Amino acid sequence: MPARPSKLWVSVAVYVIMTACLFPGYRCSNAMLPRTLLVAFIVLISACATEPVANHAAGDVAATSQAPRPVKPAPPAERPFPDDSLHELLIAEFALRRREYNVALETYMAQAARLEDAGVAAHTTRLAQYLDRRPESLEAALLWARLEPTSKGAHSAAARQLVLQGRNAEALVHLKAVEEIDSPANFMIVTSNFARLSAEDKTALAQGVNALAPQFPNNGSLLLTQALIYNELNAKDEALDSLAALFEIDPEQYQALLLEATILADQGAKKPYRRIEKTLQRNPQDQTLRLRYARLLTATDLRAAREQFEILSLQSPDDADLLFSLALINREVGDEDAAAHYLRAMVELGERADEAHYYLGRIAQESGDTEQALGHYQAVGEGEQFMAATGRIGEILIQSQQTVRFLAWFSDQRDHYPERRNALFGLEAQLLGQAGQPDLAVTLLNEALAESPQESSLLYARAMLSEQKGDLVSMERDLRDILSREPNHATALNALGYTLANRTDRHEEALKLISRALELQPGEPAILDSMGWVLFRLQRYDEALHYLTRAYAEFPDPEVAAHLGEVMWTLGDTDGALTVWRAAYASDPDHAVLQETLQRLGITTLGSDTPDAQPAP
Repeated sequence: MPARPSKLWVSVAVYVIMTACLFPGYRCSNAMLPRTLLVAFIVLISACATEPVANHAAGDVAATSQAPRPVKPAPPAERPFPDDSLHELLIAEFALRRREYNVALETYMAQAARLEDAGVAAHTTRLAQYLDRRPESLEAALLWARLEPTSKGAHSAAARQLVLQGRNAEALVHLKAVEEIDSPANFMIVTSNFARLSAEDKTALAQGVNALAPQFPNNGSLLLTQALIYNELNAKDEALDSLAALFEIDPEQYQALLLEATILADQGAKKPYRRIEKTLQRNPQDQTLRLRYARLLTATDLRAAREQFEILSLQSPDDADLLFSLALINREVGDEDAAAHYLRAMVELGERADEAHYYLGRIAQESGDTEQALGHYQAVGEGEQFMAATGRIGEILIQSQQTVRFLAWFSDQRDHYPERRNALFGLEAQLLGQAGQPDLAVTLLNEALAESPQESSLLYARAMLSEQKGDLVSMERDLRDILSREPNHATALNALGYTLANRTDRHEEALKLISRALELQPGEPAILDSMGWVLFRLQRYDEALHYLTRAYAEFPDPEVAAHLGEVMWTLGDTDGALTVWRAAYASDPDHAVLQETLQRLGITTLGSDTPDAQPAP
């Protein structure tokens, strides 16, 4: 039996009939009016029918012979809505039709609060969610849940909005209500933003979940949520206990299987994947679990990962994603022939062909077959790999001293892809500079800037070439030009600050520039390195050590290592300095900054056992 509608909608239907041809600007023909009235009449008749018409046929005799039905409680007394509220709600509906969403939402929010009607609150919640108006969504959802405490939709919406607001522990109240309505609650939503919560909020959420767990001992979602939170709090044994309880309920819950394997692998267990392997033996066609398992293995055992990807590929031979994964893994383990086999299969399928051609080009280039490499790079279309492939083509041509062909290639690409014109100018200039032709690169950038005089990327590229040539005046002019229009250009701020710190005595000015860059990008390793270096130049050694240690931890580049080692050396930590320099030398023995640092300090050897390196007299 359909539920009896509230008087609101009956009244609205009447209101529509009475005002359909009276609203200013609303035009209604004589032919339209009877049809409008008929439809509204039908709506009113059907809406007001509280019981089906009694059927006095023979079937009713049987019905009366049955046990009497339990008497249902009387529905709550209806209360008519004020006329002004009906008018406001009608205005809101018309605003929705005109796509004036903000007007509609503001009106609904006001009426939901005034009328305290569950239907209005639900409608307001859905509209606010559609518009992604989070504060209004939360307010309306909480009102809806209060007015209709047995509604799964109301409590689910309230829980979701509380999580979006970072009030995860409060969301548990509504998730519990969903579970008590005899509907499965998605407790795991409270872990979606766990890393962004404060320490206090994390603790409150953990306590809330732990308090709920005994109330729903067989709830897999809640046990998995508990395990995830324990894992995030580094309570690994407690997480494993929660997972063990979950496996008693659902021994093949794949998220739990993966979490247990991750924890056991981190703890150094001998067979961390045993439960996953047994599950796959029972369910060899479970591709979701096998794929997750294969991805886990890529961090610890590439050959085992390759085996799992091969099984998956046999099950789905036309899956280009699996073929690509196998190609990359085989490259990592040094089997270039197998990698090329899978890449060629992708080309034949016509799936992810740009990536396949790019990596086939890499394989050919690394084996010395530059012409084959060029063929593959040139087959890459205008997708994500386009600029990388173009750079590889330029690299091959310039390194083989085919400068004319190099210049012609880039000119042709700019003509074919005008939307990438500036990016191609910049890439070409970068390759020329790396090939020891900075003058030609600057000439090229001058041509580009004649077309686009305010293009920051081109100005920055020319500034870096000027620095490479030792023309600090031109470098500073271009960087200042960028900053005059983009004062928060962190890269330009850092480049200018570092150069002033490294190549001039304008150290205080450099400190201001780098400090501003660090405010804009607090964790950027290049800026941390610049800050450490300018502080070193200002003889603030302990502060310099702090920043350079952070930079090196994030980005162990030979230049950062050279700076960090020099600060350690100056502070008397010669063993620490030599350790850092050895690592940098092993990765790039010809690095210019590292070589200059060692020569300037008179470091004659980096022997690991009995270093005889001594500072220059």
